[in-house]
Amino acid sequence: MAIFSRSTAFTRVTAIAAQRAVHSAFTWMHNNPKTLIDRQAELVAIPAPPFGEEARSKWLAARFAEIGLTNVQVDAVCNVIGFIPAAHLPADSTGPVVVLSAHLDTVFPAATPLCPRLTRDDGASRLTAPGACDNAAGVIGMLALAQAIIHSKVKLAVPLVILGNVGEEGEGDLRGIRHFYEQRALAGRIAAHIVLDGAGADSAVMQALGSLRFQVTISGPGGHSFTDSGTPNPIAAMADALATVARTPLPEKPSTTLNLGTISGGTSVNSIPESATASIDFRSTSPDELLRLEVALHRAVEDAVDQTNAAAKHLNVRSRGPLTFTIKKIGDRPAAQLAVDSPILEVLRAVDRHLGIRTDPRLGSTDANIPISLGIPSLSIGAGGDGGGAHTLSEWYSDKDRETGLRRILLLTVAMTEWAAEQ
Repeated sequence: MAIFSRSTAFTRVTAIAAQRAVHSAFTWMHNNPKTLIDRQAELVAIPAPPFGEEARSKWLAARFAEIGLTNVQVDAVCNVIGFIPAAHLPADSTGPVVVLSAHLDTVFPAATPLCPRLTRDDGASRLTAPGACDNAAGVIGMLALAQAIIHSKVKLAVPLVILGNVGEEGEGDLRGIRHFYEQRALAGRIAAHIVLDGAGADSAVMQALGSLRFQVTISGPGGHSFTDSGTPNPIAAMADALATVARTPLPEKPSTTLNLGTISGGTSVNSIPESATASIDFRSTSPDELLRLEVALHRAVEDAVDQTNAAAKHLNVRSRGPLTFTIKKIGDRPAAQLAVDSPILEVLRAVDRHLGIRTDPRLGSTDANIPISLGIPSLSIGAGGDGGGAHTLSEWYSDKDRETGLRRILLLTVAMTEWAAEQ
């Protein structure tokens, strides 16, 4: 496997930046800020809640075809895929590819008022709307890069896959990227993967924060609070279980957290509930810690249910049945970390040196969790500009200095296609 040393990567990036076609791509991005921000406003006006991204997928597929991507397709889960062929390879090549992706979904329910508002602020355009930055900035940045590459005839050493994927946020649980990597014919060819998520040009997620999420349900016969007194109570058992989980010791290192997110159940104050449901979130940089917490949760629930049933039996309560429980995994994001000598890190450092900027490494839970966990050189970076208020109704994005972020990604992408061609 060819590895870029720091000096080799910088020489490569400098040579790429000097290409006439790359300069032309930079010029296209510099000359089209209004096109990009107008597209962004159009995009955020389309709802894309988890498991409801179809309309936004159709919009993106139309844009892919419009800018000249080849073999545009929408897959079974509504991922949108297009291709930019390599300069000197046949269209049916089965060699390596590089992926550039951005997630389409937002955290907002379908009925959320979107109402995008464009204003001018300090010479830049500012877009205010739910999802304006996360991840409309990434999607529009991806489109801009694809169009600039095609318009300027930038030569790619291997094909570039442009992917607008669904299911990154919340209970989407990375389902779009998971599905993409399950398509073995293409997934087996992926040499590198660059994820565009949000704004900025000064950081990159290089370590994948793992998470496990569970929904616990405890069920019983229920009854009247007086006449059926002593019947096993699901809420009481759930409270015991969650209190035990909350006392589970957590290490300072590796970084690990647990959260008891929601709890619900019962029908009235004078009714013994028939069920109680809770959701729990575990996060860690260590797969072993996640497994330890999963075991602790199962033990706590099982013990609480057994003890509640035993107490009712001991009291000789006339019971219509014992408590039962289910534990359903509702989220599973793998923990992983790029190797310190990963070629994508060396190339990114070389790009930063060329542009006179600096990237701060970050830990995060993004679409890059999947390829990093598979050993594929991958990271998640912002698509330039600035933003704030993520996951709120007042979320905003400013395109001030978007161009630097796009230049950074373009150089990184082209360099990674050259690296992939040498493998």
